[in-house]
Amino acid sequence: MSGERDGLDFSTVIASTVHDMKNSLAMLTQTHGQWLQQMPEALLHGREHGIIEYEFARLNGMLVQLLGLYKLGVNQLPLRPAYHELEDFIEAQLARHHEVLQSRHIVARCEVAEFDLLGFFDQELLGSVVANIITNSIRYARSALLVRAWQEPGHLVLAICDDGQGYPPAMLAEQSDYVLSLNHSTGSTGLGLYFAGRIAELHERNGVHGHIAISNGGPLGGGEFRIYLP
Repeated sequence: MSGERDGLDFSTVIASTVHDMKNSLAMLTQTHGQWLQQMPEALLHGREHGIIEYEFARLNGMLVQLLGLYKLGVNQLPLRPAYHELEDFIEAQLARHHEVLQSRHIVARCEVAEFDLLGFFDQELLGSVVANIITNSIRYARSALLVRAWQEPGHLVLAICDDGQGYPPAMLAEQSDYVLSLNHSTGSTGLGLYFAGRIAELHERNGVHGHIAISNGGPLGGGEFRIYLP
């Protein structure tokens, strides 16, 4: 019995538990959607509905990150890149947050430098990164959110900007090690940025890897997250 306990792989147990939690959250989200269909129209756009939708998205994002980091740790996170139109990709990500954006009176828009701008990336992995950053931006935005994309020499750049107060100085100073930027007053661990950085690094072309960067004072005056893909 003692040998079995000593041999317990706790990370595997956590990963299995997180997977079960994600399935439970998916069932809860589906049931909540069915319940909403029976509610009066006047209650569908209330503050409480917005809070529930936001927390659903936030919890799902955290669980996706934890599972993704576990799979990265055991080399079980495959990269399946393909060509995708950036405008369609961004619009799909914003559509996932429509209810929350509407409930918080945040105007979100997409801005792509070229009409048919293409990117070569794993749509699911990049989608999980963008969804998490959008969720975080919604938390701090006052009234506006912008997702934009453009081409630079050697990189495709995708940026998420808000009109909030921006990233705290400590987080900006620790861009080489996001996971250490623990803020006890807000509960922020930097895990989302760490996950984004790892996903960016998975994208590689001719020896050049992707990377991320954060800054303040973007187009909307608040925080700006960028992911650079080769």
